[in-house]
Amino acid sequence: MMKKKIKITLCFFMLIMVLLTGCAGNPFVLSDSYDSYYRQNVKESNSQLKGMAADLAVLSKKDDEKSTYQSRDYADLLINDTTGEVVESYHCFDKVYPASITKVMTALLTLENGNMDDEITLKHDIVLSEDGAVISTLTKGDRVTVGQVFHTMLIKSANDCAVLLGEYVAGSEEKFVEMMNERARELGATHTHFVNPNGLHDNNHYTTAYDLYLIFKEAVKYDVFVDTVSSKDYTMTYVTPKKTQVSEYMQSTNHYLLNEYPVPEGVIMYGGKTGTTSVAKSCLILMTKNKEGERFFSVVLGAKTKEALYASMSQLLQKTVD
Repeated sequence: MMKKKIKITLCFFMLIMVLLTGCAGNPFVLSDSYDSYYRQNVKESNSQLKGMAADLAVLSKKDDEKSTYQSRDYADLLINDTTGEVVESYHCFDKVYPASITKVMTALLTLENGNMDDEITLKHDIVLSEDGAVISTLTKGDRVTVGQVFHTMLIKSANDCAVLLGEYVAGSEEKFVEMMNERARELGATHTHFVNPNGLHDNNHYTTAYDLYLIFKEAVKYDVFVDTVSSKDYTMTYVTPKKTQVSEYMQSTNHYLLNEYPVPEGVIMYGGKTGTTSVAKSCLILMTKNKEGERFFSVVLGAKTKEALYASMSQLLQKTVD
């Protein structure tokens, strides 16, 4: 049974590699074989796609600038997941820094390998390399459930919680990063390379808008993920070494959920994940639906300001109801 499972996984991986193959020396240049495969199999007969790839919106290199808003300095992507149509695409294969959207992969691996009811005791304080990085109030010796840490990582975007979950799943942050990169390849995110579980900036920690779509699409298969990224606030509770119960209240970093930016009329907001660093700038990935029940994934990466991010995202969301 295990051999069969491995064989199936390898088949899926080989198929996705055909879809997204790039030159070995430059992972951001898609080869002509990708365009050939797209023309022969996707445009002519989508039914020819088998297995995992049959559920994906496949985008050709030539269609990458399928946009009505040209000459801008950020990347975006809008996919109708119900029909498989790429509605909007601009530089979706460009190398970008994902910032805290990285935590979607950390969440996915936690869901696939962990248990929300498990209890964690912090063996050490989580030390981060970036000044001012968002963290929780957890410290060495505190006891907390995986579910509490999971919610805090996604809702508050606490960077220490991402490290904590990585250590819980893999035993160390380094081994967890290996798992992240392996899982990315399995999902077809072949232009992605992670070096940490939280997205704090590193020049070797990168992805593309299309790869983030692949990872996010997998994560939303889990109801607990969707419920968490749809929550506008949360209270984490944990127990200190002195057996004192502590509660930490937090609000979502998704300002649509906080009504700080209006959701276009007719758009049903489910939620997603934000990301912000000085290099990555302002980023956001979302899942929404329209009144017809069609599901959409939308991505904006590298907006100069938070205001520009939500203005650009609202332009995409408007396309889901027009």
